[in-house]
Amino acid sequence: MSPELDRKVFRDLSYGLYIITSHDEGRLNGQIVNTVIQVTSDPPRVAVIINKKNLTHEYISKSKVFGVSVLDESAPMKFFGPFGFRTGRDIDKLENVQFKTGSTGCPLITENALSVLEANVVDQIDLGTHTIFIGDTVSSEVLKTGQPLTYQYYHEVLKGKSPPNAPTYTLEK
Repeated sequence: MSPELDRKVFRDLSYGLYIITSHDEGRLNGQIVNTVIQVTSDPPRVAVIINKKNLTHEYISKSKVFGVSVLDESAPMKFFGPFGFRTGRDIDKLENVQFKTGSTGCPLITENALSVLEANVVDQIDLGTHTIFIGDTVSSEVLKTGQPLTYQYYHEVLKGKSPPNAPTYTLEK
Protein backbone atom coordinates (compact mmCIF):
# COMPACT_ATOMS: atom_id res chain seq x y z
CA MET A 1 0.00 0.00 0.00
CA SER A 2 1.27 3.45 -0.91
CA PRO A 3 2.45 5.57 2.07
CA GLU A 4 0.31 8.43 0.70
CA LEU A 5 -2.84 6.32 0.87
CA ASP A 6 -4.86 6.74 4.07
CA ARG A 7 -7.70 4.22 3.79
CA LYS A 8 -9.67 6.02 6.51
CA VAL A 9 -10.65 8.59 3.87
CA PHE A 10 -13.11 6.02 2.47
CA ARG A 11 -15.13 6.24 5.68
CA ASP A 12 -15.80 9.89 4.83
CA LEU A 13 -17.71 8.82 1.73
CA SER A 14 -21.45 8.68 2.39
CA TYR A 15 -22.77 5.12 2.76
CA GLY A 16 -25.90 3.47 4.05
CA LEU A 17 -26.14 -0.03 5.47
CA TYR A 18 -28.35 -2.58 3.77
CA ILE A 19 -29.04 -6.29 3.74
CA ILE A 20 -28.74 -7.86 0.30
CA THR A 21 -30.48 -11.21 -0.15
CA SER A 22 -30.81 -13.84 -2.83
CA HIS A 23 -31.66 -17.52 -3.22
CA ASP A 24 -30.52 -20.66 -4.98
CA GLU A 25 -32.63 -23.79 -5.34
CA GLY A 26 -34.65 -23.12 -2.19
CA ARG A 27 -31.69 -21.96 -0.12
CA LEU A 28 -31.79 -18.38 1.17
CA ASN A 29 -28.97 -16.07 2.18
CA GLY A 30 -28.25 -12.45 2.97
CA GLN A 31 -25.44 -10.15 3.98
CA ILE A 32 -24.77 -6.60 5.12
CA VAL A 33 -23.39 -4.21 2.49
CA ASN A 34 -22.70 -0.49 2.37
CA THR A 35 -22.88 -0.14 -1.40
CA VAL A 36 -26.34 0.12 -2.91
CA ILE A 37 -27.08 2.96 -5.30
CA GLN A 38 -29.84 3.96 -7.64
CA VAL A 39 -28.23 4.21 -11.09
CA THR A 40 -31.18 5.17 -13.34
CA SER A 41 -34.69 6.48 -12.77
CA ASP A 42 -36.43 5.16 -15.90
CA PRO A 43 -36.30 2.25 -15.69
CA PRO A 44 -35.57 2.32 -11.95
CA ARG A 45 -32.27 0.45 -11.65
CA VAL A 46 -30.07 -0.17 -8.65
CA ALA A 47 -26.55 -1.49 -8.30
CA VAL A 48 -25.08 -3.55 -5.47
CA ILE A 49 -21.45 -4.47 -4.95
CA ILE A 50 -20.70 -7.92 -3.52
CA ASN A 51 -17.43 -9.64 -2.63
CA LYS A 52 -16.88 -12.76 -4.74
CA LYS A 53 -16.01 -14.81 -1.63
CA ASN A 54 -19.50 -14.34 -0.20
CA LEU A 55 -22.28 -16.91 -0.58
CA THR A 56 -24.70 -14.12 -1.55
CA HIS A 57 -22.50 -13.44 -4.59
CA GLU A 58 -22.84 -17.07 -5.64
CA TYR A 59 -26.62 -16.96 -5.22
CA ILE A 60 -27.04 -13.71 -7.19
CA SER A 61 -24.77 -15.05 -9.95
CA LYS A 62 -26.93 -18.17 -10.29
CA SER A 63 -30.45 -16.77 -9.73
CA LYS A 64 -29.92 -13.35 -11.37
CA VAL A 65 -32.07 -11.70 -8.66
CA PHE A 66 -31.42 -9.84 -5.43
CA GLY A 67 -33.35 -8.15 -2.66
CA VAL A 68 -32.42 -5.01 -0.73
CA SER A 69 -33.57 -4.08 2.78
CA VAL A 70 -32.84 -0.50 3.85
CA LEU A 71 -31.98 -0.70 7.54
CA ASP A 72 -33.34 1.56 10.27
CA GLU A 73 -30.94 3.48 12.52
CA SER A 74 -32.66 1.87 15.52
CA ALA A 75 -31.46 -1.64 14.55
CA PRO A 76 -29.66 -3.25 17.52
CA MET A 77 -26.03 -4.36 17.20
CA LYS A 78 -26.90 -8.04 17.78
CA PHE A 79 -28.99 -7.92 14.58
CA PHE A 80 -25.89 -7.37 12.40
CA GLY A 81 -23.84 -10.34 13.61
CA PRO A 82 -25.24 -13.12 11.43
CA PHE A 83 -25.40 -10.89 8.33
CA GLY A 84 -21.95 -9.34 8.61
CA PHE A 85 -19.69 -11.67 10.50
CA ARG A 86 -20.97 -15.19 9.77
CA THR A 87 -21.27 -17.12 6.53
CA GLY A 88 -24.43 -18.69 5.20
CA ARG A 89 -22.32 -21.76 4.46
CA ASP A 90 -22.28 -22.45 8.22
CA ILE A 91 -25.59 -21.05 9.51
CA ASP A 92 -29.11 -20.24 8.35
CA LYS A 93 -28.94 -16.44 8.58
CA LEU A 94 -32.70 -16.02 8.22
CA GLU A 95 -33.66 -18.61 10.85
CA ASN A 96 -34.52 -16.03 13.53
CA VAL A 97 -35.27 -12.98 11.38
CA GLN A 98 -38.59 -11.62 10.12
CA PHE A 99 -38.79 -11.62 6.33
CA LYS A 100 -41.24 -12.11 3.50
CA THR A 101 -40.69 -13.72 0.14
CA GLY A 102 -40.75 -11.33 -2.80
CA SER A 103 -42.01 -11.94 -6.33
CA THR A 104 -38.49 -13.00 -7.45
CA GLY A 105 -38.25 -15.54 -4.63
CA CYS A 106 -35.78 -13.36 -2.72
CA PRO A 107 -36.26 -13.11 1.01
CA LEU A 108 -36.92 -9.47 1.92
CA ILE A 109 -35.82 -8.73 5.48
CA THR A 110 -38.57 -6.72 7.17
CA GLU A 111 -37.14 -6.72 10.69
CA ASN A 112 -35.32 -3.43 11.43
CA ALA A 113 -35.96 -2.28 7.85
CA LEU A 114 -37.50 0.94 6.57
CA SER A 115 -38.11 -0.33 3.06
CA VAL A 116 -37.43 -3.21 0.70
CA LEU A 117 -36.99 -3.73 -3.01
CA GLU A 118 -36.07 -6.54 -5.33
CA ALA A 119 -34.41 -6.57 -8.71
CA ASN A 120 -33.64 -8.73 -11.72
CA VAL A 121 -29.97 -8.55 -12.74
CA VAL A 122 -29.55 -6.97 -16.18
CA ASP A 123 -25.78 -6.53 -16.15
CA GLN A 124 -22.71 -7.12 -14.01
CA ILE A 125 -19.21 -5.72 -13.89
CA ASP A 126 -16.22 -7.74 -12.68
CA LEU A 127 -14.04 -5.65 -10.33
CA GLY A 128 -11.52 -8.35 -9.43
CA THR A 129 -12.42 -9.08 -5.80
CA HIS A 130 -16.01 -7.79 -6.15
CA THR A 131 -18.82 -7.69 -8.70
CA ILE A 132 -21.24 -4.85 -9.37
CA PHE A 133 -24.68 -6.33 -10.04
CA ILE A 134 -27.04 -3.92 -11.81
CA GLY A 135 -30.72 -4.75 -11.58
CA ASP A 136 -34.10 -3.56 -12.79
CA THR A 137 -36.31 -2.93 -9.76
CA VAL A 138 -39.37 -5.17 -10.02
CA SER A 139 -41.01 -4.40 -6.68
CA SER A 140 -40.53 -1.98 -3.80
CA GLU A 141 -42.32 -1.17 -0.57
CA VAL A 142 -41.95 1.36 2.25
CA LEU A 143 -42.45 -0.52 5.53
CA LYS A 144 -42.22 2.38 7.99
CA THR A 145 -40.74 5.83 8.45
CA GLY A 146 -37.49 6.43 10.29
CA GLN A 147 -33.84 7.28 9.80
CA PRO A 148 -31.82 5.16 7.36
CA LEU A 149 -28.79 3.60 9.03
CA THR A 150 -25.54 5.07 7.75
CA TYR A 151 -22.11 3.51 7.88
CA GLN A 152 -20.89 6.51 9.87
CA TYR A 153 -23.60 5.99 12.51
CA TYR A 154 -22.77 2.27 12.62
CA HIS A 155 -19.08 3.03 13.27
CA GLU A 156 -19.30 6.12 15.49
CA VAL A 157 -22.45 5.55 17.55
CA LEU A 158 -22.90 1.78 17.53
CA LYS A 159 -19.11 1.18 17.54
CA GLY A 160 -19.48 -1.44 14.80
CA LYS A 161 -16.55 -2.95 12.91
CA SER A 162 -16.11 -3.76 9.22
CA PRO A 163 -15.88 -7.44 8.32
CA PRO A 164 -12.79 -8.59 6.36
CA ASN A 165 -14.66 -8.93 3.02
CA ALA A 166 -15.99 -5.34 3.15
CA PRO A 167 -14.46 -2.85 0.67
CA THR A 168 -13.88 -0.46 3.60
CA TYR A 169 -12.15 -3.05 5.80
CA THR A 170 -8.94 -1.89 7.43
CA LEU A 171 -6.95 -3.50 10.19
CA GLU A 172 -8.20 -1.84 13.37
CA LYS A 173 -5.49 -0.61 15.70
